[in-house]
Amino acid sequence: MSNDSTAPGYLTSVGSSPEYDEKLERQISRWIRGVTGLGAKLVFPRWTDPQPSIPKNGITWCAFGVTTMPRGGTPANVQISEAQSEQWTWEQVTVICCFYGPGGAATASGFREGIYVDQNASALQRDAGMYLIDAGTIYNLPELINNQWVRRYDLTVTLSRKNIRTFNVKSIVDGNVTISTGE
Repeated sequence: MSNDSTAPGYLTSVGSSPEYDEKLERQISRWIRGVTGLGAKLVFPRWTDPQPSIPKNGITWCAFGVTTMPRGGTPANVQISEAQSEQWTWEQVTVICCFYGPGGAATASGFREGIYVDQNASALQRDAGMYLIDAGTIYNLPELINNQWVRRYDLTVTLSRKNIRTFNVKSIVDGNVTISTGE
């Protein structure tokens, strides 16, 4: 089966693709840890299988989850060579960050302010190819965990990234056609 435009049928992208799932979660975890100073065992994805053990009561930690990935507009298709084209899309990545524990509010607030520091924004762009769009309101939402109320502060952050996928779409170099001007 051919995976280029010289034969009819479906095309799949070739080469590297945007990072999703665990790879995207690792990028976001590194970003949260870098800005908050929380340790690697204190920042983890909310919805995983198997679910990691949560820290003991009295420890400040963060659980996060990617909640939406809307794509605005239509993809741009750009012919990059005679043999390949790229499809460019701009995708938003919405992340809910839930900060728990006795320092949850301070950590959430520090994170929200810290992500607007130019050096932190540049590191996110360099390391993950993402840009900060918005950080919302911090909500105080205590949670009952193991029959104990635990402080919890939620913050939604919206990021943006440019995704590039490559397809083997050949350009027309020579067509078997005649163009007539009508003269």
